[in-house]
Amino acid sequence: MTDGGGALAGVRVIDLTRILAGPFCTQMLGDHGAEIIKIEPPHGDDTRRWGPPFEDGESAYFNGVNRNKRTLALDLSGPGGRAVLLRLLERADVVIENFKAGQLDKWDLGYEAVLEARFPRLVYCQITGFGATGPYAGRPGFDAIAQAMSGLISINGMADGPPHRIGTPISDIATGLYAGNAILMALLERAVSGRGQKVELSLLDCSVSLLHPHAANYLMTGETPPPTGNRHPNIAPYEVFETAGGRIFIAGGTDRQFARLVAELGRAELADDPRFKDNAARKGNEVALAQVLGDLLAETDGHALAERLLALGIPAGPVLAIPEALDHAQVRAREMLVEGDGFRCLSTPIKMIRTPGRPRTPPPGFGAHSRILLAEAGYSATEIEALIAAGVVRAADKA
Repeated sequence: MTDGGGALAGVRVIDLTRILAGPFCTQMLGDHGAEIIKIEPPHGDDTRRWGPPFEDGESAYFNGVNRNKRTLALDLSGPGGRAVLLRLLERADVVIENFKAGQLDKWDLGYEAVLEARFPRLVYCQITGFGATGPYAGRPGFDAIAQAMSGLISINGMADGPPHRIGTPISDIATGLYAGNAILMALLERAVSGRGQKVELSLLDCSVSLLHPHAANYLMTGETPPPTGNRHPNIAPYEVFETAGGRIFIAGGTDRQFARLVAELGRAELADDPRFKDNAARKGNEVALAQVLGDLLAETDGHALAERLLALGIPAGPVLAIPEALDHAQVRAREMLVEGDGFRCLSTPIKMIRTPGRPRTPPPGFGAHSRILLAEAGYSATEIEALIAAGVVRAADKA
């Protein structure tokens, strides 16, 4: 991992977030050159202890979303910590927080009451579980609860079984991605107006936004969408098939793709079968279709077939475990796995030609930069040690 600029070089972000949605957002901004100052509570980000696995005392969970950041451990519950934060905000472009709605107001740090007037160019990003308005405002939010309440869990799982939580924390990750977009939109608008603004996101809102096409289907038909397993609610074929060479996923939604698929399998006449003549017919007969294709694929080397199908323009791919996926030639070629300075991590999927993003620095140890950041903010050595002695700031033994 090397130092260098990026598309967001010169943008300074004060990151008051913990756990996942906020840190995922700020890591993305940091990958592309933004300066990220992570403010942690006196006990640290809780995910530092979310394990196993651990390496050198830090959890994989924390390390996965906190590279390219410097960290300051600061107690915001008292006036001393709040004064430090306000000084840091004097040079900031963005502040992002994910406290319960109203928490910063209780600390006299609310956007409307304090920050908007004091820092008119500041972009303030607020992430909550349920939003700042409505009957659930102020309640704590968690990924799995957002998945459950948004309907995402209800459509995930096999058709003949119970609903399942999506394996990756998709509500948190989607909210982090939306937050990154919102911040960049606000920075673009500020370049025109000269003014910052508040942008607000909630895990529930962002989760509901992910319901396509299930919500669109419901709004058209009034029918409650069921879980469909690996199948698609609108397209057939679209599922996992067992083959002699391992499981593969095939998605032949267009008539042309389906005709090429069955021709490659030696059954070109199936494209003219009335049951399978177009997508609507195939969807109506997807159980029979799955049986026909399953029989054809049972003795096939599926991984080799997937390569041929992709070359023919038919969406298909092997079902890979994570070690296989990370070692895949295409993933390697795209440099999505990065090693450097003794730290292995996933890289940014955003590929920019002139200003590429990259992991530059490994995740910071707790309080690793407290003294450095306070010195940069103009505090003297004596003042810094006084803040540490008072418990306002926590710092590593070596800064």
